[in-house]
Amino acid sequence: MVRRNDQRRARLVDAAIEVLAREGARGLTFRAVDAEAAVPTGTASNYFANRDDLLTQAGARVYERLRPDEATIARQRTAGRDRETYAELMRELVGRVSAFRTGCLALLELRLEATRRPGLRTVLTERVRADLAANVAYHESSGLPGDATAVKLLYLSLNWLILEQLTLPDVLSETERDELVRAAVERLVSPERTNSPYIHGM
Repeated sequence: MVRRNDQRRARLVDAAIEVLAREGARGLTFRAVDAEAAVPTGTASNYFANRDDLLTQAGARVYERLRPDEATIARQRTAGRDRETYAELMRELVGRVSAFRTGCLALLELRLEATRRPGLRTVLTERVRADLAANVAYHESSGLPGDATAVKLLYLSLNWLILEQLTLPDVLSETERDELVRAAVERLVSPERTNSPYIHGM
């Protein structure tokens, strides 16, 4: 029974992500989530205390789904130590995060909503801060070259590149985006300290 409930909750939260991406935060209602998840009306209200609870869980779920799988992590750990390999890993990161389009758009909606909801802002701030700290800690403990500042600058610059790709995809061509990722790596990481930190994105 607990397992089924957990599966139903995940289905509802995934539905909330789709509603957020399509309708924005104002369109996120229990009724809309029920319809998106194709469950009986009133189901979502049995799983979430209120709308803020639903918003918070949707944000957590996006980050959960953005995490790379074990195969990707293993490949990152054994990747080469030159800047060309570093840039390729960052291009893969941009592609992987951008592929979850509705999740990224939902997260943007949540960030905007957080400017009006102190509770949600607190939750997202803690989550993003912890995610960024995990990126830096992984990088430093792995002995990979490059410092914490480079990790943070790549995090910030690639996030905006992803935003541009998701919202205004015709501003830059795919070739231009790839070239910008390569340039970011070359300019932010010195030649003697190169390789890829484990960056989640968004």
